[in-house]
Amino acid sequence: MKGNRFYRKTAIGFSLSILFIIALCLPSHSLAASAAEINISVDATLQRFKLEVPGGAKFLRKAKGILVFPSVVKAGLFLGGEYGEGALRVGGSTVGYYSTAAGSIGLQLGAQSKSVVLVFLQDQALTDFRQSKGWKVGLDGSIALVKWGTGGDVNSIDIKDPIVGFVFSNKGLMFNLTLEGSKFSPIVR
Repeated sequence: MKGNRFYRKTAIGFSLSILFIIALCLPSHSLAASAAEINISVDATLQRFKLEVPGGAKFLRKAKGILVFPSVVKAGLFLGGEYGEGALRVGGSTVGYYSTAAGSIGLQLGAQSKSVVLVFLQDQALTDFRQSKGWKVGLDGSIALVKWGTGGDVNSIDIKDPIVGFVFSNKGLMFNLTLEGSKFSPIVR
């Protein structure tokens, strides 16, 4: 009896994982939230960034562009995937909407949500990103995840990378994560 419940739960979880991965493969415009919804969430995420990252507001003023994904949901049972939608801001204005997606295989169970803020510090990196039809981390470019000690100001770090990333969970800034394999694609409206 207990074994049957385990197999039933495993089968349901596996089925949900497969459906989630299939959803990631659908055209991005079929999953897209409205522009207004995305912009409201992006505003809230940037406000959170400025509050939680010491020196965050000053740091963002250096940005040539900021790509914000307010909610990237990851789910999986052996097979996993993640998906989120966001906006690219240049000069404080939204210039495009993007989705991010990634898949994974391995020991995993459950679901989680995170926010991702990518800061373009060089014009060429921003131009290359905007001209791509789909930009994959590790293939088309790299993103340095910024790490620093508690209480330190992000502006005190000597950042030489063209693109830096910050990842937040509901508990705050997350460390030791990777965005390797994530793909960012424009949302066609």
